[in-house]
Amino acid sequence: MKFLVTGAAGFIGSSVVSRLCVLGHQVVGVDNLNSYYDVALKEARLNRIQDRNFKLVQLDIANRDSVANLFETEQFEQVIHLAAQAGVRYSIENPYAYADSNLVGHLNILEGCRNNKVKHLVYASSSSVYGLNAKTPFATLDSVDHPVSLYAATKKSNELMAHSYSHLYDIPTTGLRFFTVYGSWGRPDMAPFIFTKKILDGDIIDINNNGDMWRDFTHIDDIVEGVIRISDVVPQRDNDWKVEGGSPAGSSAPYAIYNIGHGSPIKLMDFVKAIEDELGIKAKKNFRDMQPGDVYQTYADTRDLFEATGYLPKVTVKEGVKEFVEWYKKFYKK
Repeated sequence: MKFLVTGAAGFIGSSVVSRLCVLGHQVVGVDNLNSYYDVALKEARLNRIQDRNFKLVQLDIANRDSVANLFETEQFEQVIHLAAQAGVRYSIENPYAYADSNLVGHLNILEGCRNNKVKHLVYASSSSVYGLNAKTPFATLDSVDHPVSLYAATKKSNELMAHSYSHLYDIPTTGLRFFTVYGSWGRPDMAPFIFTKKILDGDIIDINNNGDMWRDFTHIDDIVEGVIRISDVVPQRDNDWKVEGGSPAGSSAPYAIYNIGHGSPIKLMDFVKAIEDELGIKAKKNFRDMQPGDVYQTYADTRDLFEATGYLPKVTVKEGVKEFVEWYKKFYKK
């Protein structure tokens, strides 16, 4: 099968590309290789994908004409859309980057799918859409109308945009709400990466909300497994679905939303201790208040995804932290 994977130089995207190639699929990857974080890391991710079935096209998904030409030329069967401007805090500093990539870019991908009869669009949403929700675990039955960051608002918007295209044009779309992904080749702006680097360098790490936070840390291997499995589960129309009683994660249109996470949140301080134990170094800590855009807890209810795919995360935090730290020390020669 021929896939388009956007964000192919990204943390999740590069791992998904690698897995698709191993499975024998033809993959075209798209990435603009922007400088939001170290471009050398993005290039290194791409360099490890040595497969004749993979081709990289460097373009910005916010460029309407370039995306339209790509779809028309390549005639993809499936699309896994992972490109986005990431980061909760950066959305406070540079909101327009999120409008360009996450809104305009997402629309351009939807248009490409509409005009070229793509069989299934799988796209990245985020656990951040749950915003002010206090009920846990977060379930796709819950309301997600109160985001606390622009990043989260753009991801909620992506889900709404996808639904309208599924309804209007019969395009099967599946949104995946990712929960705190970590592991080798991860992003430098995420907590596991920041903590590991600063502990090794002898710098102070900032601990938000004085350490009283919980995250549903999910290893990259488990995430990739879920993404690949759900790509084979194409949503169908459900003529019995009604707004008044139906799940907001379903529709009369060929549309679906799933949580993809570990389903067992870890206290932040326990995660820090796992890194300390693996490094053999005690971290210097600065405890501070909750930061703007942050949430107290993330916790995924993944029962729907399990029912659809048999998805069951396998990597424990101890195993995952060990894998990440070993990769970090090798990659950065620490």
